[in-house]
Amino acid sequence: MSHLNLAPTPPMGWNSWDCYGAAVTEQEIRGNAEYMAERLKPFGWEYVVVDIQWYEPGASSSLYRKFVPLEMDGHSRLMPAANRFPSAAGGKGFRPLADYVHGLGLKFGIHIMRGIPRQAVHAASPILGSEATARDIAHPNSICPWNTDMYGVDPRHEGSQAYYDSLFALYAEWGVDFVKVDDIAASRLYGAHLEEIALIRRAIDRCGRPIVLSLSPGPAAVEQAEQLKAGANLWRITDDFWDRWELLLDMFDRCERWQGLGADGAWPDCDMLPLGHIGIRSVDGGGADRLTRFTRDEQVTMMTLWCLFRSPLFFGGELRDNDAWTNSLLTNRDVLRLHRSSSGARLVKREGGSIVWAADGDGGSLYAALFNVGEQAAAVAATLSELGGDGAFTAKELWSGQSAELADGRLSAELPPHGAALYRLDPA
Repeated sequence: MSHLNLAPTPPMGWNSWDCYGAAVTEQEIRGNAEYMAERLKPFGWEYVVVDIQWYEPGASSSLYRKFVPLEMDGHSRLMPAANRFPSAAGGKGFRPLADYVHGLGLKFGIHIMRGIPRQAVHAASPILGSEATARDIAHPNSICPWNTDMYGVDPRHEGSQAYYDSLFALYAEWGVDFVKVDDIAASRLYGAHLEEIALIRRAIDRCGRPIVLSLSPGPAAVEQAEQLKAGANLWRITDDFWDRWELLLDMFDRCERWQGLGADGAWPDCDMLPLGHIGIRSVDGGGADRLTRFTRDEQVTMMTLWCLFRSPLFFGGELRDNDAWTNSLLTNRDVLRLHRSSSGARLVKREGGSIVWAADGDGGSLYAALFNVGEQAAAVAATLSELGGDGAFTAKELWSGQSAELADGRLSAELPPHGAALYRLDPA
């Protein structure tokens, strides 16, 4: 089976990074999973992802502690820190936690860094299924500039494939459904690590379990779209995205560059949604413990762009602290229908602070997103012909649920600064 069949629609879930940095605990994972199962699962939200440093007993924020001892098994594979994940004690790994998440009807994911632990390399630790040691396969000049845990592996050494095979065999035993691999889509030092992506792709294909593969960070290179599609299900088109307007404004350019280059099962990824209560134990993004700094208008703009572009959706806040407004952004069935089933997302026009995107729906319907990225309230408009329509249509604004006028074949909205409106147009 092709890996593209593993994510036929853009994945939707929760990731621990925006609220807990490198320091999330099992109790927090379970609590957010329970909330998702009860409140969001009926709307398609399904992945619960433990982000970076789950193998680091002393992690306390989003700041990485350099060159500290990590939990590792006897075959150079990192293991969950039992002081933070008590059910992992006794070598059980993430199996008990994955079983719990699966029992809620959800899917379980983890974050890993590409490569092999430096402590395994320094100790020449063994590799399961190979005569090689960690020292033999390490590429010590291939390092991550922002994290000291790993060395890259040398893809020319036969033990490198064996190492990744053993890694994903372990994850399959744990019941992992989703793996986010970091420092691989766009390294600040080396660009994309395409050979390591190929090693990982083969390891997943051999592990006997369907595992969705996500690549971070970005910006991934547009010129490598075909290689990324061949190896992964989603890849980041940006570096870490936070609740700052300039980053959201920049995403319009990124989406324009990537339009038409994804495929069903292979999704360009705009990164996580920094909504709700974030920064609890994270100091990234220029802030600490806070509610998102995006205004409500900016939140609607972000959700509109992500959904029409069909980016994966991973909520970053502490779900249990969500208010009704935040949940309304995550549970709008009309918007989620667009995200799940539209096609052909495209920039229609951009004039000053006015931006219009469109996409195709089912049954001859169209979607239109009108954005005002300027600093003053403004009217944003597009004609039916510009959107790709011909004939008579009715229109509905999806965030408000209100019918909209199509005067003389023209869709128009008065929008606040940084605001958006999203329409479905159906043949009359």
